[in-house]
Amino acid sequence: MYLSLVTVYDVIIIGGGLAGLTAAIHLRKEHHRILVLEKERYPHHKVCGEYLSNEVVPYLQFLGIELPTTIEINTLEFSTQKGRSLQLSLPLGAKGISRYALDNCLYKRAIALGVEFVFCTAESIEFREDTFTIRNNHGQEFKAPFTIGAFGKRSNLDKTLSRNFFAKKSPWLGVKAHYKWDEFPDHLVGLHSFKGGYGGLSKTETGAVNFCYLVTYESFQKRQNIDEFNELVVAQNPYLANFLSKATMEFKKPLSIAQISFEEKDPVEDHIIMCGDSAGLIHPLCGNGMAMAIHSAKIASELIHVYLKEGQMERNTIEKEYALLWQYFFGKRIRTGRRLQKLLMSPKTGNMLFSMATLSKGMLRRIIRKTHGKPIKV
Repeated sequence: MYLSLVTVYDVIIIGGGLAGLTAAIHLRKEHHRILVLEKERYPHHKVCGEYLSNEVVPYLQFLGIELPTTIEINTLEFSTQKGRSLQLSLPLGAKGISRYALDNCLYKRAIALGVEFVFCTAESIEFREDTFTIRNNHGQEFKAPFTIGAFGKRSNLDKTLSRNFFAKKSPWLGVKAHYKWDEFPDHLVGLHSFKGGYGGLSKTETGAVNFCYLVTYESFQKRQNIDEFNELVVAQNPYLANFLSKATMEFKKPLSIAQISFEEKDPVEDHIIMCGDSAGLIHPLCGNGMAMAIHSAKIASELIHVYLKEGQMERNTIEKEYALLWQYFFGKRIRTGRRLQKLLMSPKTGNMLFSMATLSKGMLRRIIRKTHGKPIKV
């Protein structure tokens, strides 16, 4: 069943991940008419570290979101390629929850509030006379004065919009699967490096251990498949070798995503306000991508609401304000993530960093603080 040929909304959100769903809930709570265009029906798994920093919990509560059972995480374990390891406490802590459960939870909240969804692919966006016209692969057309781009790390829409980063080849591949491994402690999140990449381990709400890693094509393409790569490269880290030898994968096969780009992106593109990974991607080793997606949606929603409700700001003012706020809250975190990634990818500097952290865990705590935010005020 399709909607009428042309339907007008207050805001159209392209992409129903964390950023898109959060923005939809926030704006609908303010009584705006919201449409979300999403490719996949809920629930579904995504390549993600599935570590939700507690900094966003007060905001989720404000939105009336009751999270399902989660795993409380308060300790980080770090190991080098050779297996040297250390642990330290996390200042704010985090929740271990799968995207399968979290996205579905947000989707149900959005539906309960009256957000409309069309499961499709957005194929074109046109901005003319202060109105967006979006067409999808079903031949439908939708209009709204505002559009939020929340279509993730990489989309054909990025190409349509001629975004600078899209033309640059990215050397990164992401791989993720859930495993059964009862030995893994509930309170722990692990960050473990190996030649050409690094991976995270943490438990989800079901008790499954999420293993998600990032690897360069240069390292991965020398092997025939993921199983061989895990056996011959990932398992060179003794900690990960122990995990892979004892754990049982619960997925039929791992999920993967190609061409992950950490290039700079503009938070506003052709008047589209970008949220989450569409605005900028922090390296997964920082463990803060989920919180940043949710926080960016809050910033965008508050600005758009002021315009729609009170008309106190011009469109250009909103766009400039959003870009400034995005840089203020996330720019430094992303830059820190890039620098940290370069250090950890080098065995020599990785071991040097480890030695320094062993002598002063305060240094590592400062790095963590620079990649995480303070609890969001509501």
